[in-house]
This record gives sequence, structure tokens and C-alpha cells, in this order.
Amino acid sequence: MSKTTKSNPISKAYCNVFGHNFEVSKNVTSHVKEYKCKSCKKELTTNSNGRLTELTPKFREINSVLEHIHTSRMMRSKQKSLTSSIYSGA
Repeated sequence: MSKTTKSNPISKAYCNVFGHNFEVSKNVTSHVKEYKCKSCKKELTTNSNGRLTELTPKFREINSVLEHIHTSRMMRSKQKSLTSSIYSGA
């Protein structure tokens, strides 16, 4: 179930010489993001220490669960604020 990304050897050589050109590919939470190099398609994510690490299948699964928990909490928080504003405004 591993997802391999094919890249051009010229792109890899470009990244080796000039460095990667990462862009945010996914916002998991406000602190955790996934990045992808525009040239060689290398993928990184933020680890628990806030440093960038390679996006392995294990980190991909962790980010998926973390995103699910984060969205659930945000929805619950939004729902609580709506109900509290309804009762306080009456």
C-alpha cells in the first residue's frame, strides 16, 4: 500500500545542486503540515518536535488520524459556541 513518487533524474540533480523547492501540499492542523518539492516530488511533514521529516506511510497515517481528531474538535467547538450564543442572546 506504499505510494511511490516517480521523479526525473534531472529534477533530483537540480535539487542536489540548488536545494529543494518545497510548498505546502496539505494543512493537517495549524502546526502540522505536509510539504512537497515542486521539482523532485519529495514529501516531508512536521514531526512531534516541529522539525521536518520524510513523509513515510507511518507518518501519513499519523497525520490522517491527527487531521480527523482536529476537525472533530473544531466542529465540536464551533457547535458549542453556536449553542452558547443562542442561549446567551435570548
